[in-house]
Amino acid sequence: MAEYRINDLAQVSGVSVRNIRVYQDRGLLPPPVIKGRTGWYYDQHLIRLNLISRMLERGYTFATIGELLAAAHHGMTVEHVLRGPTRRKRLRSFKQAATITLAELRKSLGADDRTIALSEKLGLLVKDGAGFAVTNPELLDGAEALVKGGVDIDVLLDRWVRVQGDLEDVAHSFVSIITERFVDETLLGLDDVEVGRIAELIRRVRPLAHEIVDSTFTSALDREISQALAAVTKVLEAQTPDNQPENDAEKD
Repeated sequence: MAEYRINDLAQVSGVSVRNIRVYQDRGLLPPPVIKGRTGWYYDQHLIRLNLISRMLERGYTFATIGELLAAAHHGMTVEHVLRGPTRRKRLRSFKQAATITLAELRKSLGADDRTIALSEKLGLLVKDGAGFAVTNPELLDGAEALVKGGVDIDVLLDRWVRVQGDLEDVAHSFVSIITERFVDETLLGLDDVEVGRIAELIRRVRPLAHEIVDSTFTSALDREISQALAAVTKVLEAQTPDNQPENDAEKD
């Protein structure tokens, strides 16, 4: 993981030291990690700075950027910010929108202790006082809709666990494209420039892998949905009166 002092961060991001401090003061940029007397910044700070710069170039104000970043932190979308209060009365602020009580979990999802523990393990729920913080309210809404439709929440979460393991293998396979080629004992003989080049190659794997996985999964999911709908349609057609076998009385 790359580490930057504030002057280094300013150089690689193109944002002045003064503006970096302003963004921190306004809560747009997380503070550095203090080690000894030095504040260290990391790639997540650089990514956030690049995002802030692009939003400022498009004319967003600090207040709007702050709202959108807060929404993203709590798993919300731009639509949540624009439309104000959501359908549920309890969703009145970013924090409230991302918080749910134990009673609500049991009522809306039929959640038991195993369900809640598994949701915490997956990172969907985080203990927050007497209730839970929801890292992705949209995902919770989708799960609730499935449960209301008759799907067992435990079945959904078990699928999530299996997919999580599969995707960890996928992530490793993409990153290993670089690590198996460059990251070995030969690194000991490389200078800082070469090591930095390899680190940049590793970082560039992320958007490429994301696009490949997203497009491939979208196509596969579309095919599965089409096949499932076709199967349902076939069953319905078989049950229509025109397709029912004639009885003996009708044959006479």
